[in-house]
Amino acid sequence: MTILYYVFWASACIIFYTYIGYGLVIWVWAKCIRLFRDEKPLGDFTPAVTLVVPAYNEAAILRSKIADCLAQDYPSDKLQLLFITDGSTDDPARILSDYPGIRHLHVAARGGKAMAENRAMTYVRTPYVVFTDCNTFLNRQAVREMVRHYQEPRVGAVSGEKKVLREASAAGNGEGLYWTYESFLKRCDSQIYSLMGAAGELVSFRTDLFQPLEPDTILDDFVQSFRVIAQGYRVVYEPLAYASEVPSASLAEEMERKTRICAGGWQAMARLTPLLNPLQFPVVSFLYVSHRVLRWSLTPVLLATLLLASLAGSVLSGGLYTLALGLQVLFYLAAGAGWLADKRGYTFGALLIPLYFTMMNLAVFSGFKRYVLRTQSAAWAKAQRYQPLETPRYEPNTESI
Repeated sequence: MTILYYVFWASACIIFYTYIGYGLVIWVWAKCIRLFRDEKPLGDFTPAVTLVVPAYNEAAILRSKIADCLAQDYPSDKLQLLFITDGSTDDPARILSDYPGIRHLHVAARGGKAMAENRAMTYVRTPYVVFTDCNTFLNRQAVREMVRHYQEPRVGAVSGEKKVLREASAAGNGEGLYWTYESFLKRCDSQIYSLMGAAGELVSFRTDLFQPLEPDTILDDFVQSFRVIAQGYRVVYEPLAYASEVPSASLAEEMERKTRICAGGWQAMARLTPLLNPLQFPVVSFLYVSHRVLRWSLTPVLLATLLLASLAGSVLSGGLYTLALGLQVLFYLAAGAGWLADKRGYTFGALLIPLYFTMMNLAVFSGFKRYVLRTQSAAWAKAQRYQPLETPRYEPNTESI
């Protein structure tokens, strides 16, 4: 019973810290920093920038994305546009040939997003580069708001905010809730020292800090931003620059996307082990482990451990263990009910949190299996989205953040 007691409480405390306690700690920490740090507002800064758009078989929305990029509130003589469509079979050249001011890179072979970005970077001649996904649309000030941070010499990368345009679906509402909390954590991390992983939908780097990625890299944005941190620079979060996208078309599509991300998370953790050294990176290692590593490794295991410990304690002792077991069973039953409701075309808001939480943690185990078996390709299949985006959306969805 003594061992069971410690297993139960250790699991419960780490789970609480991962999902709630860490948020409270960095919220207080960030508030203290804002009280004592004298921050000077950044002025306008418009250096030469290359905006890179990797696009794989995106002909259906390519013109909308081009219009979105051309509408940026940035001096046109300082903003170079580069679209790379390696591996696409939907004839993107037919569309891009109508825009002689845009550089178009294309080869028949598909190597995945990391390889496309590596190749695109060999053509970038500006001191700063911005990457954005083709299936997202930017607010008009996105590039301007991002690059102004480079007036600070220790800023090596800037991440914009991801906004999920919530639709009438569990996948959309669940992802929107997740990004509400994730955006809060990102703001705090950035205020304390540095963002713990950029959002690939909209991210910028100092060109000379970019390091070619391994061909099999799954989470290109995550790995690249941490390698900037490893070089002694900060990654800043800029919520006034945002990329909006529609959610996955279904919970099954969202589960597949989460599994791919978790496989990439395991791969990234294996390649970023130096950042776990608290002697060399004291603040970074704390933020990295708390925000990312626990979520992608230990805590999902402890969720299963807590359930088993509660069951064993309930049989042997009852009391608190029985209460804990009952609450967990109700939580997971609510998640299952949410899944079944969605399959029947219904969405119940009260079930979204247990449903999405359970999906995220199951995806960690699925992602680990893919990582170990090396079955997750860097040239992954695109997630099917709720609906195609046919026109640019510049205004934020005020419900998403």
